[in-house]
Amino acid sequence: MDDPRQGGEALGRAVSGLAVLAARYDLFLIDQYGVLHDGAAAYPGVVACLERLRAGGGKVVVLSNSGLRAADNEARLSAVGIARDLYDICLSSGEVAWRALAEGRLPAFVGARRCVLLTRGERPGFLDGLDLEMTEDAARADFVLLSGSDAPARGLADYARLLAPALARGVPMLCINPDLVMVTPSGSYPGAGAIARDYAAAGGPVTWIGKPHAAIYEQALALAPAVPSRRVLAVGDSVLHDIAGARRSGLDSLFVRGGLYAELPETALPALFEREGAWPDWIVPSFRWNLDD
Repeated sequence: MDDPRQGGEALGRAVSGLAVLAARYDLFLIDQYGVLHDGAAAYPGVVACLERLRAGGGKVVVLSNSGLRAADNEARLSAVGIARDLYDICLSSGEVAWRALAEGRLPAFVGARRCVLLTRGERPGFLDGLDLEMTEDAARADFVLLSGSDAPARGLADYARLLAPALARGVPMLCINPDLVMVTPSGSYPGAGAIARDYAAAGGPVTWIGKPHAAIYEQALALAPAVPSRRVLAVGDSVLHDIAGARRSGLDSLFVRGGLYAELPETALPALFEREGAWPDWIVPSFRWNLDD
């Protein structure tokens, strides 16, 4: 297949859809929120695009900075209209973190039992199978387990007050959802990553699991060991998480202009990429096979 980037063109070549890229790659690591759905419904063209990728033999991994485990994310995908047969596996940062805790692979948290759990909505099933005890008192906690942000109901200042006793004691935080911003049907709000960023800026120790950090990519690539890295495409709408994470792991990336930066003018994209220090290989308006889908 001819390379649409030939001729000395810069990184970030605009394409109309996945159709022009599908034959170049065998494994697609696709972000969830802001690419496949907005939390309430799949974006137009997404289901058809996944069907075409799968029909062409492409392996699809939904790679998500979600603090929920894989099974919870699979249920969420089904609820927004993305059936289980449209992807090979869902790998969330929550799943990677759960396995690491269960197997004792996070030295800072080995032996830590009492945790303050910060999540969105009701308590998730993340703690099931782990020898952990929840506490609402940050002064008694061995660590802070940060799974999600309850914005806009609770703001960053609220979280700072809640965590002040833990911060004063140098209690470690495990952030299993590094997203600084979360996309919802009603708009964008500070994500769990923003809470962890503020905790770290105030001097608190933070361990991060999820994009752009290496562990989630290592586990995703291990799912398809026969696929060389040059045949892997990471797809996402966050420059800081998806595009930067792909580049750190030596993977090509596709930036989806919907989601976080849906309102950003095209002329502002170069400054965005430069500011975050991560340029995508490709840019697409939305996750579709073709613009006409």
